[in-house]
Amino acid sequence: MSEPSDPTPPADPHTSSAPHTPRAPGTSDTDPETHRWWGLAVIAMAQLMVVLDATIVNIALPSAQRELGLSNGNRQWVITAYTLAFGGLLLLGGRIADLVGRKRTFIIGLIGFAAASALGGAAQSPAMLFASRALQGTFAALLAPSALSLLTTTFRDGRERAKAFGIYGAIAGGGAAIGLLLGGVLTEFLSWRWCLYVNVPIAVIAVAGALALLHDREGHKESRLDIPGVVLGCGGLVALVYGFSEAESRGWSSAMVLGLLCGAVALLACFVWWQTRAPSPLLPLHIIKDRSRAGSVLTMCLTTIGMFGLFLFMTFFLQNILGYSPLRTGLAFIPMSAMIIVASTQIAARLMHYVQPRLLMGPGLLLASGGLFSLTFIDTHSSYVSHILPGTLLLGLGMGLTFLPVMSVATSGVAPRDAGVTSATVNTAQQIGGSIGTSLLNTIAITSATSYATSHFAKAAREAASRGDLTPEQKTALANTATVHGFTVAIAWAAVILLFAAALAMTMVTARSPQQREA
Repeated sequence: MSEPSDPTPPADPHTSSAPHTPRAPGTSDTDPETHRWWGLAVIAMAQLMVVLDATIVNIALPSAQRELGLSNGNRQWVITAYTLAFGGLLLLGGRIADLVGRKRTFIIGLIGFAAASALGGAAQSPAMLFASRALQGTFAALLAPSALSLLTTTFRDGRERAKAFGIYGAIAGGGAAIGLLLGGVLTEFLSWRWCLYVNVPIAVIAVAGALALLHDREGHKESRLDIPGVVLGCGGLVALVYGFSEAESRGWSSAMVLGLLCGAVALLACFVWWQTRAPSPLLPLHIIKDRSRAGSVLTMCLTTIGMFGLFLFMTFFLQNILGYSPLRTGLAFIPMSAMIIVASTQIAARLMHYVQPRLLMGPGLLLASGGLFSLTFIDTHSSYVSHILPGTLLLGLGMGLTFLPVMSVATSGVAPRDAGVTSATVNTAQQIGGSIGTSLLNTIAITSATSYATSHFAKAAREAASRGDLTPEQKTALANTATVHGFTVAIAWAAVILLFAAALAMTMVTARSPQQREA
C-alpha cells in the first residue's frame, strides 16, 4: 500500500505539483461572489436524479405491471436493467469523462438520461420499458462519475470541500428514500409513467445550469481508450451484477448463477492483470493502491449492501403487512432522509476539518448497525412510531456520518486527469453493493421465510386436524408471520455486514484531518 492520502487536497493549488482545473474568470476560493455554490446545486440536482431513479419505480412497479402485462418472473427487470447497465458501465463512463472532458460528459449524460426517461414513460410494451431502463443506466454511468469529479476539482479548499461533500453525501444517502416518497406521490396522484417523465424537466434545468455555471478543462486528447480493459472490466461487472440478480429467482446453486459468478471472477482477474500492462489503463491501479482510498471504496460497497436491503424490506413490510398506501409508505421514509441530511451537513461537515475521517466512519457505521439491529424485533403487529421510526432514525444518523468522509477520502489526492475514473470507482462500489445487497439479502429472507412457513404450517395443521382445515385468516396470518421472520433474519445479516464495515474503516482508513495536515 502507498502512503494514505489526506481527505482534502492543499488549499492552494499552486503549492501542489499536480495540475489543477482552471477556474472561471474572476473567481477564487475566497471570493464571496463565486458561482461555485450555484454549480454545486446543478451537480446535486443531477446526482439526486440518478440516485432516486434507482428506487422511484419500486412503488410504481405494481401499477406498471398491471398496465403493461408484466409477469411476476420478468418484472424484476424494470429494476435490474437499470442497475445492471449502471454498475457495469461506470468505469467506462469515468474514463470517458477524463478523456472527453467532465463538463461535456456531464451534459451528454443529462440529455441522454432525459431522453431515455421520456422513452420509458411512453412505453407501450415490457420490452420498451426494459430497454429504456437500460438506456437510463447507460447514461447514468456517464453522468454520475462526471458529477462527482466536477465536485472534486471545483472545491479544493478544505473547509469548503467539507461543506460541499456534506451536501453531496446527504443527497447520495437520502436520494433513495426521496425516490420512494416521490414515487408514491406521483403514482397515487398522477400515473406510474410520471415516475419517469419527472426526470425530463429536472434534466433540462440541470443542462441550462451546467452550461452557465460549470467550468472544466478539455479532455486529454493524447490519451487512448483502453478497449481490452473496457471489455474485461465492464464484462466482469455486468456478469457479477447479473449473477446476483438471477440468484433470487434461480437459487445460488444453479448452474447459470455459478457460471456467471465464476465468469465474473475470471474476467475481473484478467482485468487487473491487464491494467498492469495496458499503455492507457481504464483503471490506473495506483488509484486503489492507496490504503485509505481502498478502505473507503470497500466501506462504501459494504454500507450500501445493508442500506439497499433495508429499503426493499421496509417497502414490502409497510405496504403488504401494515397495509400502507404508496404515498404513506413514501412518507414513512422522510424522517430517515431528514436525519441523513442533518447528520451530513450539520455534524459530519463541521467535524470533518478537525477529526480523522475514520472517527466519523466507524461510529457512524456502529450507529447504523444498531438501528438495523433494533428492526430485527418487528413483527406483524408492530407500529410505525414505536417500533420502526427509532431504528430508521438511528440508521439515518449513522449513514449521514459515514457518506461524507467515505466519498471525500475516496476522491481526494488524485491528479485531475484521474478524477473521473476515481469518482467512477466510488460509484461502482455503491452500485455493486446495492445490487449485491438486494439479491443476497432477499435470497436470505426468502429462504428463512420458506423454512419458517414449512415448519409452522405443519405444526398448525396438526393442531387443527381435530377441528378441520386452517381458516383463510389463519393461513394469511401464518404467511405474514413467516414473511416478517424472513425480513428480520436478513436485516440481522445486514447489521453484521455494517459491523464488519465499521471494523474495516477503522483499520484501513488512516487519512489525517485537514487540521492535522496543516499542523
